[in-house]
Formats: sequence, C-alpha cells, structure tokens
Amino acid sequence: MATDHPARVLIVEDEDNIALALGHVLKREGFEVSRVVDGETGLQAIRDERPDLVLLDVMLPGMSGYEVCQNVRLEPELSGVKILIMTARGKAMERRKGLALGADGFIAKPFDLSELLQRTRALLKGEAESSDA
Repeated sequence: MATDHPARVLIVEDEDNIALALGHVLKREGFEVSRVVDGETGLQAIRDERPDLVLLDVMLPGMSGYEVCQNVRLEPELSGVKILIMTARGKAMERRKGLALGADGFIAKPFDLSELLQRTRALLKGEAESSDA
C-alpha cells in the first residue's frame, strides 16, 4: 500500500446502521471511506475507484457479496484490491467459500469494531488469512 495517500476503503453494505458505524470508525482512523448498498453498484465502484480494501457484505440486494468477490478476482487489473467478507453466517463452510472465491479475509457479524480495525490494518499490510481457521 502506498503511503502517499490515506488507504481507501469501500463499504458494500445494505444495512445503514452497520455501514454508518463502519464509516465513522474508519474515517476517525484516517481512512478514506465510500459506501454503496448493493452488489452491482459495488462491483462497478471497485472497478472505478480501485479501493485498497473492500468491506463486503454477503447478503446484498441483487448480486451477492460472493458473486462480487468472484467477479473482482476474474479481473487481473483488480488483483491488488483486498476484500474482507462480512456475514452473519459465521460457519466455517461460509468462511472457506469466501476465501476460495478470492477473499483475503472473513469476519462474522456481529463483530467488534476494534477487531474489524485490526483485521483491516492487517489486510492492508498484506497479511492474508488462511482457510484452515
């Protein structure tokens, strides 16, 4: 990640309360934050904005977060975009599916905002998660 600009984080989340809390915490920590509410718009925003990190909900209107992740990973020019999948379905199978589709990390809802910040920083430093957990 280049240090000449704040890290850009795109939140793809349709639940306002979650997105607002995430945006507030990330902005307070110095990140540049934008948000969209559905999968199709999320995919287009990733293509247009090239964020450093995407916080990607799985259950979205239209295209699911898994589909967004898979589409991003099929486009070589987006290979540098880190993806952290967020879902209320915290089962190991869901985690493995997300990581298999190319996500760099996975966090189950409800999550602690300090844990999310720690995971965000780790991913931006290039520390990916394994599918073993």
